[in-house]
Amino acid sequence: MKTPKRLQPLVSEGLVDEVLRQLMSGKEATVYIVRCGEHIRCAKVYKDATQRSFRKAVSYQEGRKTKNSRQARAMDKGSRYGRQMQEEAWQSAEVDALYRLAAAGVAVPQPYLCHEGVLLMELVTDADGQPAPRLNDIELSAELALEFHAGLLRQVVRMLGAGIIHGDLSEYNILVGSDGPVIIDLPQAVDAAGNSSAGAMLERDVANLASYFGRFAPELLERDYGKEIWKLYQAGSLTVDSELTGRIEVEHRIADVGAVLEEVKLALQAEERRLLYQAG
Repeated sequence: MKTPKRLQPLVSEGLVDEVLRQLMSGKEATVYIVRCGEHIRCAKVYKDATQRSFRKAVSYQEGRKTKNSRQARAMDKGSRYGRQMQEEAWQSAEVDALYRLAAAGVAVPQPYLCHEGVLLMELVTDADGQPAPRLNDIELSAELALEFHAGLLRQVVRMLGAGIIHGDLSEYNILVGSDGPVIIDLPQAVDAAGNSSAGAMLERDVANLASYFGRFAPELLERDYGKEIWKLYQAGSLTVDSELTGRIEVEHRIADVGAVLEEVKLALQAEERRLLYQAG
C-alpha cells in the first residue's frame, strides 16, 4: 500500500521497510501492520488533538511529571506551545507505561520506539499468526471467562506493583493473543501513588472486567475484587501471589460525597471512551 505521510520519516530512516496494510482506525490513532527487516510489527500513528473526540481529562493527567518548568507553565496557560507539550506528554505516557509494564512482566505489547507521533511496537497475534482479536469480538465459555478474568486480575495487580493503573480497562482494549489476554491502549495510564483518583480508577477497571466476564460467569458479579486489591495495596501487603477472594468487610461510615462524585465523573468518561471505541 502507499506509505501514509506520518510513516514516511520512519521508512526514510530505515526504521520501517514496508507498510503492509491498515489494521484499525479509531478516534485517537490509526494502527498499521509494517515490516521491519524480518519482523512484522505494528505502527500506532497518533492523530492530532484536533482530529480526536476524546477529551484528555485533568483527572488522568494529575501526577504526571513534565520535562521542565517552562513546559509546565506553557501547559498550564494553554498556549500553542503548551498544547503541543500536552500532546507529547499524552503520547509519551503510553510509551513510558509500556516500557515499565513490559519490564515488570505485564502482558502488554513490547514497545520498540516512538518517533514523531508514531509508536512502533510488537504485533500481537493469535494461534494462527494472525492479528489478535479484541476480547469483545470472541465467544467465551464460562470456564474460559473465569480463566481470563483470573489472569487479568493478576495483570492488574502486577501493573499496580509497577506503580501504574490502566485507567480505562475494558473488553475493548484487551487483545486475545496466542498466550492469552494482552492489555493495550495506555495513553491515559495514571500513576498509582501520584493521582488522587487512582483508587477509584483501579476499582472501575476491575469492575469493568467483572461486568464483562460476568455475562458468561454470573458469579463474578457478586465479588468486589477492586476494593480488595486497593485495600491490600494501601496496606503495603499486595503481591502477585496475594490470594484474592473478592470479599471485603463492609465499613459503616459516612459516605465521602466528593469521592462518589469523582467516581461518577470517571464512569461518564469511561462510557465516552467506550462509545468512541465502538464508533471506531
